[in-house]
Amino acid sequence: PASVFLCTSGQLGIAPDGSVPASAEAQAAIAFQNIGAILAASGAGLQHVVRLNAYVSGREHLPGYMRARDEALRGLPKTASTLMVVSGFARPEFVVEIEALAAVSSSAAASAAASAA
Repeated sequence: PASVFLCTSGQLGIAPDGSVPASAEAQAAIAFQNIGAILAASGAGLQHVVRLNAYVSGREHLPGYMRARDEALRGLPKTASTLMVVSGFARPEFVVEIEALAAVSSSAAASAAASAA
């Protein structure tokens, strides 16, 4: 069956109340929750992710990000994943950003679009 690709913009660890936790693990967990919500709005979920691009602002944040990633994707199919260390983000409190690419059947995407209309 034909698939539709869903691409999220980079998601940061901003909680619904606007707060930003200090740890990379907590920020990454929130970013994965945000990605899940974005995908759900299109009839998809984290199980449909085929590629992740993640960015951390220092090597010390690698283990925290990886723990959050492993927890968010526990039991799901393996996905391609790239993790890069960058010099920083728009605000200094951000230490993690995650982009996701998901593939969902075109019929599921059309159904989600019809439900949203």
